Amino acid sequence: MTRSPERTALLRQVRGALAELLAEGVDYVSVTRARPPAAAAPSVRAPSVQTGPRTPIARAPIQGRLDLALPGSGETLEGIRADLGECTRCPLHRERREIVFGEGSPDAPVVFVGEGPGAEEDRTGRPFVGRAGELLTRMIHAIGWQRDDVYICNIVKCRPPGNRDPALDEVATCRPFLDRQLGSIRPTVIVALGRPAASTLLGRPVAITKLRGLWQEWNGIPLMPTFHPAYLLRNYTRETRQAVWDDLRAVRARVDETLGQG
Repeated sequence: MTRSPERTALLRQVRGALAELLAEGVDYVSVTRARPPAAAAPSVRAPSVQTGPRTPIARAPIQGRLDLALPGSGETLEGIRADLGECTRCPLHRERREIVFGEGSPDAPVVFVGEGPGAEEDRTGRPFVGRAGELLTRMIHAIGWQRDDVYICNIVKCRPPGNRDPALDEVATCRPFLDRQLGSIRPTVIVALGRPAASTLLGRPVAITKLRGLWQEWNGIPLMPTFHPAYLLRNYTRETRQAVWDDLRAVRARVDETLGQG
């Protein structure tokens, strides 16, 4: 079959895009069946730590937000949790023991967003309480905060079987609740822990080794991508520890600067 010039040009563009992703370190992209084409919307590009004493955290408005209200703005976390209910919206509910909604301060200046609950989280209903959670807690303490000062959640609320990456449809089902949590809290900074969390919040596949430490943005809120604590446990080297240490230092400095605690 002879290819039309339009199809040839489209294939060339696709190959170029895939080559760019490969160059960024992205070697896998999930593909779902596309809906009938609609009018294309314009794309929008999102525009060193010493252990110290715990610093009281005050609330302050975020500067430089989008003019539009954040998703879920004005809602309470309790109301969002009640709306989630005993969720059966995606297949993950079939094997879960507990929904892991999130925990921490509703006025948190920082929200840590991970990938999904593990075995211990599924048993207790609390986020980041296994080995990776213990490391995250130490990371939070290292920059002068307690777990109660921040908020911790995941992009999906039920454990994926075998701790696999959440599927695209599972993420899409849970995503509105994550957006509403972030809209309710309105943190000063969001920390995306690992590739799935960063990719979900940024709306595009990313290579965390390339993007970590580089400020991004979610609805006008500064977003810091960094390594997931589970990755650190598997790759506990001086380089990876220093990288996360530097990222958390930047987060703490951004919060202190915004809230006038520098």
